[in-house]
Amino acid sequence: MKKISEKTLNKSFLSWFYGNLTCFSQEHMQTFGYLCAMLPIVEELYETKEQKKEAMQTYTAFFNTEPQIGALVVGMTAGLEEAKANGQPIDGEAINGIRAGLMGPLAGIGDSMIVGTLIPILLGIGLGLSGGGSPLGAIFYIVVWNLLMWFGMRFVYFKGYDLGGKAVEVLVGEQAQAIRDSIIMIGTIVIGAVAASWININTSLVLPGGAELQKTLNGIYPKMLSALTVMFCWWLMTKKNISPTMVMLLLVVVAFVGVLIGFFNPGLTY
Repeated sequence: MKKISEKTLNKSFLSWFYGNLTCFSQEHMQTFGYLCAMLPIVEELYETKEQKKEAMQTYTAFFNTEPQIGALVVGMTAGLEEAKANGQPIDGEAINGIRAGLMGPLAGIGDSMIVGTLIPILLGIGLGLSGGGSPLGAIFYIVVWNLLMWFGMRFVYFKGYDLGGKAVEVLVGEQAQAIRDSIIMIGTIVIGAVAASWININTSLVLPGGAELQKTLNGIYPKMLSALTVMFCWWLMTKKNISPTMVMLLLVVVAFVGVLIGFFNPGLTY
């Protein structure tokens, strides 16, 4: 019976960890990174050149998901490839079907958990440690992020290998939908808290009669301008499909014009 060695599994994991975006393009996304991660597996399991060629052909299909949680798919297909090499009724089409079926659900879970929740929390802590220009915030983020990703991705990869095809039902069934909805809700709450804590937009505009607009707004709805700015950016990106880069450039232009006409004062705090 053929068994993938721990050394080969570690090599496959490292290939995914460091190279999941290898040769990234809009046409292939993570395809080549995935292929590189599966190469050590195929090399060990199969003997002839024809067998290896057939196995690697499976991983030339389009693939794209959230890279950290997506390590689960790479580990699962390593387990499935091992089962296939031992004569079990699994073929390349079945493996590709599992890959395609898991891309979306794992992307939703990963984006909500990693991008929408974990990264904002770490950045929020890092920003808090960076007060007065301290480098501790940057050091904290770099060290903690890499440690969490190393051990987290490694755990997910080997868990996928252990579970094999048994994980599919859990990840795409009704239970998974509830998990994804819960994570999305948590991510939304975290983003709202980060926006309220770190976005501080004030105006220096003085109304006729001498009243300061900012103090008037504070009496009605504290941080109203900050909330409107966040909602405006969300609207641009989700409803108008404007890229985050273009939104940031637009905010720079708005800020520049606002300072010129006296609506904003860079040194104004309340």
